[in-house]
Amino acid sequence: MEKKFFCSARTRVLFLLSFLLCSNAIFFAQDYHNMIYCEDTAFYANRKKELRIDLQNLNFFRNNEYKGSLVKGYTLPGLWIRPTISYQPVSNIKIEAGAYMLKYWGQADYPNNHYGNLPYFEGEGEQKGFHALPFFRIRYVPVGGVSLVLGDIYGQNNHGLIEPLYNREMVMTSDPDAGVQLLWTNWIMDFDIWINWENFIFQGDDHQEEFTFGVSTRFKANRPLDYEKDSYKNNLHVYFPLQLLYKHKGGEINTSATSRSVKTCLNAAAGVGFDIRMPFRYFRRLNVEADAAYYSQQKGDLFPFENGYGLFGKIVADFNDIRLTAGYWQCHDFVSLFGDPLFGAVSAYEKGLTYRNPKTAYMRLEYSHKIAKGFTLGVHADVYNTFSSDMSNISVSDEVLTSSYIGRSANSLSFIAGIYLRTDFSFLVKKFK
Repeated sequence: MEKKFFCSARTRVLFLLSFLLCSNAIFFAQDYHNMIYCEDTAFYANRKKELRIDLQNLNFFRNNEYKGSLVKGYTLPGLWIRPTISYQPVSNIKIEAGAYMLKYWGQADYPNNHYGNLPYFEGEGEQKGFHALPFFRIRYVPVGGVSLVLGDIYGQNNHGLIEPLYNREMVMTSDPDAGVQLLWTNWIMDFDIWINWENFIFQGDDHQEEFTFGVSTRFKANRPLDYEKDSYKNNLHVYFPLQLLYKHKGGEINTSATSRSVKTCLNAAAGVGFDIRMPFRYFRRLNVEADAAYYSQQKGDLFPFENGYGLFGKIVADFNDIRLTAGYWQCHDFVSLFGDPLFGAVSAYEKGLTYRNPKTAYMRLEYSHKIAKGFTLGVHADVYNTFSSDMSNISVSDEVLTSSYIGRSANSLSFIAGIYLRTDFSFLVKKFK
């Protein structure tokens, strides 16, 4: 079950105008991705015995003017809000409990099940008004830089996956990741390993259990640019990202399921990146990264390809509060399990439609501004050019896979724009003795 909202190109023009108006202001540069799409993972040991009310919220209006047949355009207008109560009984344990609520403007009915798998929704029942879930997290920090998280983990864009592996807009469409997570950060590496349990089953259920296992690691050849200790400061930072996503659908106790066949797929990526400190007042940083991506369907027949690969490169320039990104992607028989459909060889719109060696280039302009403590504004405008490529239709008859050549797709230009307001703050209710 999929919720999509369409709008005219007029909205895109309004977004671009608002972006140009915002870009006239000059503020100290911030990391757009971390400020808008990610959750702050800072842990404060000095908040021992403190009872707090915490509020996180993202208001969004995102317009996807997709062209071509890989995916059709839609708009996401709405918000999510997550009020919680937190308490630290000791200096290295934090407990949070509350609710997560998602609302799209103009919609009142929402499926009960998770939103990470919209095209293949399985489950029964609907909710009215909001898509709402309980939220609970316990975090244990045995030593500095190491965290064990149970319950609702620090997921989605916090994993830092490259765009061909993870679509940033899922922070507006999918439920919070929930399961178990281990975080380990030091100057040598950033390590994130997790299990996101997406669908739990009872004895005799008619659908499959579903979970994702992931690893996202960044090995650092030297200290990052913002790492300062004893006045040490470098101008070049080299790092090596290594990422893995393992998606599984199955289950042994769902005896009433229509299909009980095991389905497992894999996405992986590895590469090298460079952060360069620029010697200019307004041009602060240049980032260059190149990654090789891999896809494998290890069991099942969810997708028409068994194996595939892709190459991804990007250049990011930070100009005070403005970030400019240019990227390029090409692949062969690649399926992105959670990424933007533009980074793949299988159409998310027309069943059986595949592309041979598709290529995409894009540019993105982002503006971010911290209005006040706990309030951040973000605006972006993206242009994607999907180059012409050969198309085929793949079908299965009597367990025989056949592929028929359709023709060559036209070059297509897609536009994406959005405006976001994020709130994230905490109130001290009482400090116990």
